[in-house]
Amino acid sequence: MIPLFAQYPSLKEKIPYVSLGELPTPIEHLSKLGMEIGVDHLYLKHDGLSGSLYGGNKIRKLEFILADALQKRAKEVLTFGFAGSNHALATAVYAYKMKLKCLSMLLAQPNAQYVRRNLQYSHVCGAELHHYKNELAMYMPTLVRLFGRFLRHGKFPYIILPGGSSPIGAVGYVNAGFELKEQIERGLLPEPDQVFVPLGTMGTAVGLLIGLRAAGLKTHVVSVRVVDDKFGNKEKFIKLFRKTLALIRSLDPSFPHVKIADDEVDIIHNFFGEQYARFTDQGMAAVNLVAKSEKIRLDGTYTGKAMAALIDRVRNHGLINEVILFWNTYNARDFSDTIKDVDYHQLPGCFHRYFEEDVQPLDKHHWSKVKSRFSQVK
Repeated sequence: MIPLFAQYPSLKEKIPYVSLGELPTPIEHLSKLGMEIGVDHLYLKHDGLSGSLYGGNKIRKLEFILADALQKRAKEVLTFGFAGSNHALATAVYAYKMKLKCLSMLLAQPNAQYVRRNLQYSHVCGAELHHYKNELAMYMPTLVRLFGRFLRHGKFPYIILPGGSSPIGAVGYVNAGFELKEQIERGLLPEPDQVFVPLGTMGTAVGLLIGLRAAGLKTHVVSVRVVDDKFGNKEKFIKLFRKTLALIRSLDPSFPHVKIADDEVDIIHNFFGEQYARFTDQGMAAVNLVAKSEKIRLDGTYTGKAMAALIDRVRNHGLINEVILFWNTYNARDFSDTIKDVDYHQLPGCFHRYFEEDVQPLDKHHWSKVKSRFSQVK
């Protein structure tokens, strides 16, 4: 039984849930990286290993979202992201596992190696991929597809918000907070003073903060913004926090009425860079440092920027005696064998440019080092 249901058994009967992940995810003591940056108690929560088919933070959300879709007798799910969206890929992978058709409405983004891999894997999983230059261009075609699906099948596809960051999706990270409490009680790490997590569509950070507080932990959640601030900001964070908490308490009033002080919504803004998915020098320096010291892969879009912020705080804010946890949300499962025979020409023509155009310079430089550095991935 998952930790949330163990603590609040009535929720098990009221919140749809399907087991997709391999939980709990491991805790690692990053002693070598800690020595490099000047902190004694540095740990990593490896959500990159959250699922056998594909890892990362989205699997925890999809355990609740896809269960809700199945409970509502959906045959198809429709979701949103950028071309290389990890969320869109995770949805495609696990929707396929649950025999659901996935429609992915994807926006243009800076090119990178991971974009190519994610598109190929989505294709293998039978996802229907659509590409748009911006949100405005996406709007009407999405409505047309929704109503077209309704006319064809008599039912709308189940809508999954970007990043899976609806209240029911965020419940996955409420559960993660209780999971961490159990690992602390088992002696796998001391209670962290601070936990660092990338902030995209906010469901991970919001759910985690609710879960930690409900579990009685005082750990301070530091969210590092990696998306445009119109998507990730304090006002939207608080709104999703309240909606998620309201959902849980409507199903079990005994769940704590968690309140957060203004300073508990700690969002670091200055590591985002120029645009979403545009790698930064600081972010890639952090990626390379973690790879060199711990043989753990981070990425240039999310976790590299979050780690750069962690390193900056450690070095400039005197955190040497604190217990710090980095929540790694980046997939660590190798699916190269699954996509090795995929010809990109099998994808819709609008995606071919990601395979024909060069990747961004920081990714190109980094990728040349990766193959020689990793014999295996933790």
